[in-house]
Formats: sequence, C-alpha cells, structure tokens
Amino acid sequence: MERTIGENSETADMDRLSTGEDTMPAVARPLMAGEGVLLIDVKQRRYLITLAHGQEFHSHTGFIRHDDLIGRSEGITVRANRSGNFLVLRPTLSDYVLKMPRGAQVIYPKDLGPLLMIADIFPGARVLESGVGSGALSMTMLRAGADIVGYELRADFASRALKNVTAVLGAGVLSRYRVEERDTYDGIDEIDLDRVVLDLPEPWQVTPHAAHALRPGGIIVAYTPTIIQAVQFREGLSVGGFAQAETLEVLNRTWHIEGQSVRPDHRMVAHTGFLTHARRMA
Repeated sequence: MERTIGENSETADMDRLSTGEDTMPAVARPLMAGEGVLLIDVKQRRYLITLAHGQEFHSHTGFIRHDDLIGRSEGITVRANRSGNFLVLRPTLSDYVLKMPRGAQVIYPKDLGPLLMIADIFPGARVLESGVGSGALSMTMLRAGADIVGYELRADFASRALKNVTAVLGAGVLSRYRVEERDTYDGIDEIDLDRVVLDLPEPWQVTPHAAHALRPGGIIVAYTPTIIQAVQFREGLSVGGFAQAETLEVLNRTWHIEGQSVRPDHRMVAHTGFLTHARRMA
C-alpha cells in the first residue's frame, strides 16, 4: 500500500532547531526561543538543545537557564551555576546529523559531502531517494537545492525523516520534499529523473527500475555498508544499461596540532560505507 506523508502530518508542530528556509534570514541575529543551539564544554563534548523560555539545561557541572541564552549572540561562553564553561553556537548541518533524533542509522557527514559531489546534486535536480531513514541525506540534498521524492518502507522512519528535515530547514521545504510509504523494489513511478540515490540493503533490485526512471546521462548512487553489497550492485549495473561505474570509500583522519607537537590523531573515522555510482546510458 502506498501512502504519502507530507504537510498534513505531525511535522507541522516541530521545533525549528536551526536556520529554516521559511523562517529565519541568513544574517547575524540573537538566539531565539524555539531554535537549536549547541553547547560545547571544555572537553569538547557537545549537547544539542532547543531553547525555550523557563527551561534549563542540566549537566554534571550544574545548570544553565535557557533564558540566559535567549536574546544573546552565538559564540559567547556561559558558565553553569556550579562550574564549567560552555561555548554556545548554532549547530551546523553536520552537528545536527550527528546529534539529531534517529530511528534508522544515518549516513555520516564524512560520506554526505562526497555523496553530494558524486551524485552532482544541483538546484532543481529531480531526485528519487529510497531508504530515507532518519533524513540525514534528505536534508543534505534539499539544502543543496534538490527536489526530492522519497520512498520509505517503514512509516516510523518516514515520519522521523520528515520531522528532522523540517526541524532543520523549516516547513517551506515540504514544497520540494515528498515521502511515500512504499517499497522501491516493486518499482519507481517517477520518470525523467536526474538522480536516483539509494540507501538500501539490496540496491541491485532497483537497477532495472532506475534504468527506466532516469533520463539518459542521469546518475545512480548507492550507499552500502559491506563490500559484498557493493559487488552485487556493480553486477546489477553492468547488465542494467549503466556505464562509468565506480566504487569508493572515504576515510577521515584528523591531526593533533598543539605547539610543536604535530602528529596524526590516534583515532580516525575509517570505514562507514561504500559509495557506488554510475551513469545511465541512452
């Protein structure tokens, strides 16, 4: 059964946790009730909260009153009532992806950036996204200007994705974002799509449908956790009317830089998933 989840859903009353398309201008402004802020302590631990009059943020160092933040500028440092300073910033998209409420596992920021380039997402691009999960990829492509139809099998995931997307981008983004509760393995109704982006256990089942739904030259991308999935997807692409296939993974290593002490950090974000992409032939 197919069901569309959109403006009439429970997303209408979601808090706005960051800059929204239909709510806040991209100019310097004081922090406001109803928006999200990131509190970062001296050990670089991060806490995402939604400002509300009369509320308090509590930690092992005591509490901070939301009213002491509302009306002030981001970038300030505040002190909890017992001890400990916190840097106050509006969350970036990356911050929100890592801290947002989730049902399904999200695609992490280190893969989201490259995926935008691999899929060549542009303003007005018509995108079919399948497996919307918690909405991390949706909000990333929407902020790049894409028009997205999402296919999601689970109603709870679809609802969570819509909540997270509207929390970050505002309700106005729903004019470019529609989620249908359906199984992509059964087919794709859209035609002349620019991009098909998949986060599914068996993306090779979608390649025959994508070949009909994509325009010539259109791009298909699949995010897969295991190399076996990537191999099977590549096999599906090889017989499905696609060319220029490539599979890659992104490894993210930070560096410790403190005075004359310069070295790679002992830990890194290594494997999370494989990105496989190809072009549809005419």
